[in-house]
Amino acid sequence: MSIPRFSDDFLARLREAFRRTGYDADGVVDALGGAAHAALGRGEPELAFRASADAGELGTLIRLFLLGAAEPEAAVRAALAPVALDDALATGLVRGRELLRAGLDIRPHGDEQGSWWVVSDLDSDALGAEVPPDHVLGVGHASLSLIRATTRRPVGSLLDLGTGNGVQALHATRHAQRVTATDVSERALALADATFRLNELDVELVRGEWFAPVARRRFDQIVCNPPFVVGPPRVDYTYRDSGLGGDDASALVIRQLPGFLTEGGTGQLLASWLHVDGEDWADRVSRWLPGGTDAWFVQRDVADPGLYVGTWLRDAGIDPRSERGRAKAADWLDWFAENKVQGVGFGFVTLRRTDAAHPTVVCEDLRQAYDDPLGPEAGAWLDRVSWLREHGHDLLDARFRVPPTVLLERVSAPGDEGWDTTVLRLHRSDGPGWQHEVDETVAALLAGCRGALPLSDLLSLLAAGHGLDEEALTEAALPLVRELVRHGFLEAV
Repeated sequence: MSIPRFSDDFLARLREAFRRTGYDADGVVDALGGAAHAALGRGEPELAFRASADAGELGTLIRLFLLGAAEPEAAVRAALAPVALDDALATGLVRGRELLRAGLDIRPHGDEQGSWWVVSDLDSDALGAEVPPDHVLGVGHASLSLIRATTRRPVGSLLDLGTGNGVQALHATRHAQRVTATDVSERALALADATFRLNELDVELVRGEWFAPVARRRFDQIVCNPPFVVGPPRVDYTYRDSGLGGDDASALVIRQLPGFLTEGGTGQLLASWLHVDGEDWADRVSRWLPGGTDAWFVQRDVADPGLYVGTWLRDAGIDPRSERGRAKAADWLDWFAENKVQGVGFGFVTLRRTDAAHPTVVCEDLRQAYDDPLGPEAGAWLDRVSWLREHGHDLLDARFRVPPTVLLERVSAPGDEGWDTTVLRLHRSDGPGWQHEVDETVAALLAGCRGALPLSDLLSLLAAGHGLDEEALTEAALPLVRELVRHGFLEAV
C-alpha cells in the first residue's frame, strides 16, 4: 500500500469540513441518538443508517466513514467542502467513481474534555478482504482498555511506544507537557502524523524498533500497546506481530521499559503471557522484571489456545474455515502444543522505577467484571505501596479508617438455632471491585478503625475483649493489614 501524505492545507480544510458539519463525538451521538449509537457499537448498523438519513451532510459523513456505505459523488462533494473532491480522491481519503466510499477510517473519538479525529486504515469488513501486512489498526477494544488503565497525573514528558494510529498519544496530551510517539511502521507514523496535525497537536514522531529511537533518553511516563500476539516467531501484520516467539515481545518491553524512566517514573502497558504446563504465570512474568522496579501485573483474561487462534484469524479478515485459515491455525496450534501452552493470559502491567532496596511485585487475577477505569486505581496502588514502604516498620502506630466505599457482606445459612454466618466478605464498591473474605475477629478489628486509636491499641482491646493472645493476634494481623491497605480497604489518617 502507498503511504498517504496530507498537506497542512488539506488537513486544515478537512478540519473545517468536520467542524462545519458537526462531525465530532457529540455530534455523531446527537445525530444518531443513544439507541442507534449503542447498536452501532455492537456491530448492528441498521438503526444508524435510518437515523443518519435525515442528518444532512453530517449523515453523509457518518455513512461514509462510520458505516462503510457508498455515497453519491454530489453528496460527498458537499459534505467535504471546502476540501476539493479531486484532492480527497488523490490523497486516498475517498475512493471510487460516482458512488464513493471511504479510503481511510477517520472517526471522532472523545473524552470528558472534548473530541478528536483518529485516522487509521479500513478494517477487514470495510475492505471486504484480508487486511494488508502494514495495516494500521483503528481504535479497538485493546486501545480503549489501555486508555482506561492509564494513570492521568500531570507529567513533564511521556513516551507512546508503538503509537499506531496515535490514540494513546492523543490522550497523553491532556496531562503531559511533551509527548513523543514511536513506531516501526512508516505507514503508522504517516497516519499518526495526520491524526496529530488534523487535531492541531504537537507530538514528536520518531521511527524505529522498540526503544532504539529514544536511546539514552528518559521519560516521566511511558505507555505502550505493543504487538503482543503470542505464537510462532513471524510477522504477518506489523500492528500485532513482533517477530519474536511466544510472549517474548511483552517480556522485552517489561525488561527494558524501566531503564527509560526517570526516577519514580511510571510505565503502563498491555501484555500477554503464556500459561505453560507446570509453571505459575506469576513466576513467569516476575522473572521478566529488572531490579529497581515496582510492578503490578493484572490478569484480565485467560484464553484457550483454540479460541485465541480463531479470534486473531478473524481479526485479520481470515476465515478460519478456509484452506488458508486452517493451515495458519494448524501451524499456530502445533506451536502451542510443542511449547506446552495451556492458555494465553492477557492484562495490564504498571511499572515504576524505584531506588527502594526491596521493590514491590504483585501479580493478581482480576477477571471479574467492573465498571471503573483501572488508571486511577493503578496510581492509588502505587501511592499505597509507597506509604507501606515508608511506614512498614511502624504500622502499629498508624491510625486507620475504613473508607465509605467498603462494604461488609454477611452470608448466612439456616442452622439449628437460626441463621449461621458462613461467609464474611469485604467488598470495595469502587475501583476493580476487590473482595476479601475475613472472619469475625477481623470484622471486629475493622469496626474499630475509625481514625481515633492507633492499630496497637485496637489490637490490645480486641485481644482483651475476645480472650486472645495479644502477641499472636498482632503477628497474624500485620500481614493482613498490609494487604488491606494495598487494596484500599484501609487508609491511614
